Amino acid sequence: MDRKRIVVLTGAGVSAESGLSTFRDAGGLWEGHDVHEVASPQGFAINPELVLRFYNQRRRQLEHVKPNEAHFAIASLEKKYDVTIVTQNVDNLHERAGSCDIIHLHGELTQAKSVLPPYNVYEIGYKDIELGDACEKGGQLRPNIVWFGEAVPLMTEAATVAASADIFIVIGTSLVVYPAASLIDYVSAQTRKYIIDPNKPDVKDFHKNIEFITEKATLGMTHLAEKLLNEIK
Repeated sequence: MDRKRIVVLTGAGVSAESGLSTFRDAGGLWEGHDVHEVASPQGFAINPELVLRFYNQRRRQLEHVKPNEAHFAIASLEKKYDVTIVTQNVDNLHERAGSCDIIHLHGELTQAKSVLPPYNVYEIGYKDIELGDACEKGGQLRPNIVWFGEAVPLMTEAATVAASADIFIVIGTSLVVYPAASLIDYVSAQTRKYIIDPNKPDVKDFHKNIEFITEKATLGMTHLAEKLLNEIK
């Protein structure tokens, strides 16, 4: 029998319980900075040193946090389902929890990217990026993060995956960050949908087959994973 496909859309609320901060919880401030100062091409052009220092701090923090029960619960679904995670998060906690198929819509904190074409990407782990660190062509390295105002290159792939879901789970995101929030629009009306959020998000009326789980990510995802795994004998 073919395994069913689960697609999980995750946002900052999943990683928050591991201790990673989210800028939306602080009125547009992220660790005391206006997000456009540290998460836009314009901000990088004006003060690249500030932007590099900001992400170096995020990278150091990431090295010392651990995946939580929500990450592990999502990974456990791979025992009986084909699972693809589409994440808005730039951390690597899904990977560290054991998940195998992850689409990082907004980039990855443990990677650097050249500012010069063809914009090569480099794995850097938890190392700092300094002003003057350059690619082979001499282009400054920057975080491989999709900043405000930049295209989301993996959006088409994510939409195709969402359309293929037998079960679609939304967790840790309030469905207000676009274009990621539009992924639910690609999901079939017949597909079972679960939205895990302590605060029930506003979802368009035409979306069918939705069950809301008004719990924190860890508790809600643990219960849902147990339910879904028990469905497959």
